[in-house]
Amino acid sequence: MDKFDLEDPLTSLDGHQSDTISALFSSESDHMPSYNYFQCLKTSDFYVSFRQEAISLILQAQYSSNLDPYTQYLAVNYMDRFISWQEIPQGNPWIVRLLVIACISLAAKMKEIHFSFSDFQRDEGFMFDPPAIQRMELLVLDALNWRMRSITPFSFITFFVSLFQLKDPPLTQALKDRATNIIFQARNEINLLEFKPSIIGASALLLACHELFPLQFPSFETSVLSCEYVNEEKVMECFNEMQEMVNNEMRESIVDMVSSSSSMRTPVSVLDCHCSKSENEGTNSTMAATVTPENREIKRRKLKGFCNQSSTMKISQFQSCE
Repeated sequence: MDKFDLEDPLTSLDGHQSDTISALFSSESDHMPSYNYFQCLKTSDFYVSFRQEAISLILQAQYSSNLDPYTQYLAVNYMDRFISWQEIPQGNPWIVRLLVIACISLAAKMKEIHFSFSDFQRDEGFMFDPPAIQRMELLVLDALNWRMRSITPFSFITFFVSLFQLKDPPLTQALKDRATNIIFQARNEINLLEFKPSIIGASALLLACHELFPLQFPSFETSVLSCEYVNEEKVMECFNEMQEMVNNEMRESIVDMVSSSSSMRTPVSVLDCHCSKSENEGTNSTMAATVTPENREIKRRKLKGFCNQSSTMKISQFQSCE
């Protein structure tokens, strides 16, 4: 199997480029979370907290395991798709941690990069045995129907950029880089989960163009919206959501800068502020749990029972592992 590239997920597909593009658009819905998942996140605080905790843990792997952003994005894609097809039992904080490790492990295998279970778990303060992680990986693979070469917004970047007909390679790269950053940023936005990867990719490029090349934006917009594969209404709806997301981030950054420059913070006061914020976040999250040696031992006992279960075990049965 070829090394997986998020920008070119169908590298093994034989045929002309036009066939590959058509296959991307026709298959992208198979690599999205279910529509019910989006509706559930709008109404369920538990699933919102579960997802926030999972994404936070995945992003922390950048520091503990030196994972690149693309591998993290792929892990989030696996996690979202898995949750959308599996009912998650409440009251078991360790499930989110085990799921995160399994999704990162699978993403790392697809990208053919090294991922150390022990390094990641040691830094995060929890420990699962390899058999337990492998059993969870099988559950994820089964839920995703073994569709691991995910079609993501990155898969459509090159195609949409080709419609812009930019002549200057540095400008083209700048446009792609900014669109890529917007896509990474959009990963956390629940409101963007309802859009297809192609719509997110097209909207990110349009927003990047609007920021970097405002004079060329009208012609770029016409090129994208006239594409036979895209829904104009959905693209504009997604574009507006992304623009609001970026504006909110910019406002928050300005507020943070003003607050930092207007206050005389000592190392102690900064540390106190950080700890207070962490404590509040822990209180608000339904998935937060205090990790102690006793808790680690309890988790090991839970997982010992989990690993003895049948390979067809569903996540709804996890409660019986306590």
